[in-house]
Amino acid sequence: MKKMKKRYIALIVVLLIAAGAFLFRKPLTVLAFDLFLSDQVKATLESKSYVPLVNENNSIKPEPIAYKNEPFSLMLLGTDQRGNETARSDTMIYAVVRPEDAKVLLISIPRDTYTEIIGHDDNKKDKITHSYAFGGQQMAKDTLEALLGHDIEYYATINFQGLKDVVDAIGGVPLPIKKDIVNKGKDHEKFTIVGGKSSYSGVDALNYVRYREDSDFNRTKRQQVFLDVAANKMLSFNQIANISSLLDIMGENFKTDMQPSMIISLAKKIMGGKEMDISSFTVMGEGTRIGGVFYDIVNEEDLSNAKLLIDNWMNAGTPIDQLIEPGKAGDALEPTSTPGAQ
Repeated sequence: MKKMKKRYIALIVVLLIAAGAFLFRKPLTVLAFDLFLSDQVKATLESKSYVPLVNENNSIKPEPIAYKNEPFSLMLLGTDQRGNETARSDTMIYAVVRPEDAKVLLISIPRDTYTEIIGHDDNKKDKITHSYAFGGQQMAKDTLEALLGHDIEYYATINFQGLKDVVDAIGGVPLPIKKDIVNKGKDHEKFTIVGGKSSYSGVDALNYVRYREDSDFNRTKRQQVFLDVAANKMLSFNQIANISSLLDIMGENFKTDMQPSMIISLAKKIMGGKEMDISSFTVMGEGTRIGGVFYDIVNEEDLSNAKLLIDNWMNAGTPIDQLIEPGKAGDALEPTSTPGAQ
């Protein structure tokens, strides 16, 4: 009988420890990250990824304030460079991050959008994707700011090759592919992504975000979906220990002017808080040819809605239940109450 009691007591103790570990897994994760990984992450970011922009006098601009709690804006670029060829921004997103609310707004600009390229050939109009090819992050930033009428505080550039390697390193990602996606255009790289799989490799994920034989706008939507599922997978509990190795894998493929200390603070805040909620909006357009070249002419209503969203989300005084959630393109944008918001 005494042996049985001891076994029950031992079982109860084990269950209590397991329950405690589950309930406090986020604080424990943050503590472990702080103790064992943060210095490595900081060193990797400083040596490989931290690249502040320079001004017209070729001097480094003063570092922007490292926002940790206030909303901040970020330009996300996904580049398609292969080998030594000139890179273009295959993905261009204006993001608003609200750390305190654990919410992110992604406003995507399709690559063929016809707009002034600020700082190139007297601001001549061209596809927005060419802004990066002509002048790197700075010209892409200036062009996106001019289009949306809002400043950008930081940038982050990811080469798709690095993204592919990271997807493989985290064991693949789930993608909502119901039917096979077949790239078969005569001038395009041939590939097939089999639908209905529970997880997709880095090659499949890269093909998923680059496929454009349906439309540039659908590809933009796929990029938003990929960012959502990839972020969730990378922030999962079992991936935290891989952060340093993931940064090593990305290496030269990831560049940003966000200070390493800011990234670490933001990472700890995300790991220790509630799950990040991502909202997406795309500035649509109408396809047309100018001088024989295909462009997307911006939908002015979508552009106005994008500016309204940025105003609303960048305002630190906007309560979470008054944040405007993106509707479908062309729909009216209205505040939506968030259940349980305080």
